[in-house]
Amino acid sequence: MKHVSILVPKGNAILSNVVGPFKVLMAVNQFLKQTRTREDNFFDIHLVGLENDYSLYDGLFSIHCDSTIADIEKTDLVLIPALRPDKLDEDLEHNKDFIPWILHQRNVHNAEVASMCMGAFVLAQTGLIDGKQCATHWAGMELFKKMFPKVHLVSNKIVTDEDGIYSSGGAFSFLNLMLHLVEKYCGRGTAIYISKFFEIDMDRVDQNQFAIFQGQKDHDDVAIKEAQKYIESNVNDKISVEKLAKKYAISSRNFVRRFKKATQNTPLEYIQRVKIEAAKRSLESTEQNVNEVMYQVGYADQKAFRTVFKKYAGISPVAYKTKYNRSRVNFERPTTW
Repeated sequence: MKHVSILVPKGNAILSNVVGPFKVLMAVNQFLKQTRTREDNFFDIHLVGLENDYSLYDGLFSIHCDSTIADIEKTDLVLIPALRPDKLDEDLEHNKDFIPWILHQRNVHNAEVASMCMGAFVLAQTGLIDGKQCATHWAGMELFKKMFPKVHLVSNKIVTDEDGIYSSGGAFSFLNLMLHLVEKYCGRGTAIYISKFFEIDMDRVDQNQFAIFQGQKDHDDVAIKEAQKYIESNVNDKISVEKLAKKYAISSRNFVRRFKKATQNTPLEYIQRVKIEAAKRSLESTEQNVNEVMYQVGYADQKAFRTVFKKYAGISPVAYKTKYNRSRVNFERPTTW
């Protein structure tokens, strides 16, 4: 039997990240009993908090933890739910007592640890992922890079798995993490059943197509902020790093250094991401073909545009348009059934 501790953070925890994993693991237990693979539960599931009772979402929901961290001497798997981003600093402070407990379970009992979405911020505070890969919600990536520069943040992966430490991308991608863990612990057949039962797409490996690039502007470098505004206002132009540095009277080397420090992106990456974000919006909302969109955002080479688009969107421009263009979605009732 594998002891699982689903943490319930104090403050603004995401309720779906508590209930969802609980339901998945309960379904695994039921499936293994029905197929007579086991007579007892495989997962011994506990909701673990700093306190036993919480009020969430301004009192709309309440949750009861069957255990506190003081009650759990040993666990095999720690699941860290997401925190809501609007009060992240406050909630990290409220939940700091989880950190030594997680480290004790990992270092003394060799527990595996997994974070979901913005729960990566709690995981990173432990230091367990310094030098390791980690995923989080795309909306929190720039802040995460700033707070935890020793962590290898991956923007594209839905799930990371390294030395018994796991993480998942944004929002409901925690379901793909749960499938990954189910397959690891209970086999491919069980994971396939769970994917069908909960209708979870097992083939999701990349979250870039969901990301919306907003640019990191929470810094005090005025010249770099002006450069960001210029890039975003001139998306149709071909912009070089040398041109930008000269425009703001900064040497190219110093400009690149300051830009990367302020935005967590090199100037070239920032230019590419702004252009691809503009291309995505056009592909979603207009009837322009891919070539027209390509020229509109300042690219002339189809191969180069496709390569950069796929790097930041996770799929090709044609596939993106097919999937997200509003005019291609038919909401009309079919004439035959």
